[in-house]
Amino acid sequence: MIGRLTTPDPSELQQVEVTEDGLVVWFNNEPKTHGEVVDGSVALLFEAQGKAQQGQLKLNDRSVNWRVRLSGGGLLLTAVAARPLQGDWAGSEVDDRWRLEIHLREQ
Repeated sequence: MIGRLTTPDPSELQQVEVTEDGLVVWFNNEPKTHGEVVDGSVALLFEAQGKAQQGQLKLNDRSVNWRVRLSGGGLLLTAVAARPLQGDWAGSEVDDRWRLEIHLREQ
């Protein structure tokens, strides 16, 4: 019983929303996150559970493909485009959930 009180629920990806300049990713609680820009693509690894999904967004009228897939360390979200991307991300707690905003821009 005490273990259940001190051990948080595993983080789970609940939703991915496309915004004007990137993505908003929702979790049930804050996951451990590691992100970097690799060869012009933005990659974020979340220590979380969830389902694979993919989509596309427009950035300066150009297509950016994004994908969430299962990896050995959890969930890997990548964003790639024909031109190199840069990205910033920041998270905050909203209504007992974790909201991570990912803002993308061309290099």
